[in-house]
Amino acid sequence: MNMNANLLASRIWPATGEASLSRAAILAVLGSLFVALAAQISVPMFPVPMTMQTLAVLAVGGAYGMRLGAGTLALYAIEGAVGLPVFANFQAGLFLPTGEIFATGGFIIGFILAAGLVGYLVEKGWGSSVVKLSCAMLLGAAILYIPGLVWLATWLGLLKGMDATAAMSVALTSGLLPFIPGDIVKAVLAALAFPAAFSMLGPSNKH
Repeated sequence: MNMNANLLASRIWPATGEASLSRAAILAVLGSLFVALAAQISVPMFPVPMTMQTLAVLAVGGAYGMRLGAGTLALYAIEGAVGLPVFANFQAGLFLPTGEIFATGGFIIGFILAAGLVGYLVEKGWGSSVVKLSCAMLLGAAILYIPGLVWLATWLGLLKGMDATAAMSVALTSGLLPFIPGDIVKAVLAALAFPAAFSMLGPSNKH
């Protein structure tokens, strides 16, 4: 387990020997629960609801690091896929009651990438200032849209009968543009939370 002192989780609960695996499992479950709770703070929008998930995903990545952060979001995706009501508006599974696959599946995959990227950047020292950490959070928020928009455009094309150009246009206007201001705010808020948390923990012993 990564003992990078740049990581909030390592400062709060250092991994020690054989206990590191159980520590990782507990942190992953707690992190997935945090994301699930954030998903329920939702503003209904079609086809993608606006939630506080992004803030939680970025925070988990920044606190846990690349491997545990990505693993935690993979656990979250698995929890929802097998039927636990962890997605926005307490939804679960891969399909709607109508039999259609969820339009937001790509964003769930994107959460894994986002947490992993933010965790990697923090491990590399991007958490040393609010500006650098904000940049890391913004990059994480941006990367989740790659699989999210591809999935959404494919969903619109296959299930709603749109041609490729129209599907991508709708995906951008409904799955990206309305969320940009909120994601910027959430990324900055996530970045601001970390210095406060480290300050409460006191000075590091890594030097």
